[in-house]
Amino acid sequence: MIIKKQYLKTKPVCKVTFGLPSELMFNAQTAYLVGEFNDWDVTATPMKKLKNGSFTITMDLEKGRGEYQFRYLVDHTQWENAWNADRFIPTPFGDSTNSVVVV
Repeated sequence: MIIKKQYLKTKPVCKVTFGLPSELMFNAQTAYLVGEFNDWDVTATPMKKLKNGSFTITMDLEKGRGEYQFRYLVDHTQWENAWNADRFIPTPFGDSTNSVVVV
């Protein structure tokens, strides 16, 4: 799992790149980034599948907002967390955790 942050000097945003490596995707066809930044809409933010089988997307997140909870949805059925997230928070459903990125 990849989370890379790039703070912009000219805008109050942080470009955050989220990635799922190919070795963890096991021939997945789709991946979506789902979280507070898109109102947990499971189809709003599709990730781009690269030739090597990995997935990536870069989002502009508001700098100084604090934190955003998110998860990955793979092939519309499998929820994944980012192992290298800044922290984790229990879901409201009590059965797992959400990843958190702090900007």
